[in-house]
Amino acid sequence: MGRHTQVDRDAITIEIGYAFVSACFAAALVFAAVYGPALVFEVSPTTDAVLTVAGGVSAGVVFLLRITHVLWRFGRRPENEGR
Repeated sequence: MGRHTQVDRDAITIEIGYAFVSACFAAALVFAAVYGPALVFEVSPTTDAVLTVAGGVSAGVVFLLRITHVLWRFGRRPENEGR
């Protein structure tokens, strides 16, 4: 593995930041979509707990998938091959 230039390091840093921010946004949307009905409608405490756990687990999975997808795609770019 060769040395990376400053431009390469900056591109990696920006891509990691983009992956993190977009994953947070996607996870927040998923959590809101799953837990949102509990805020709008009157639900039992059990249902509230189930929706909280389901929303948290779903958001975590979406977060990890989004980060993996973005960084995997970045690593597969033609200009990143052969290093």
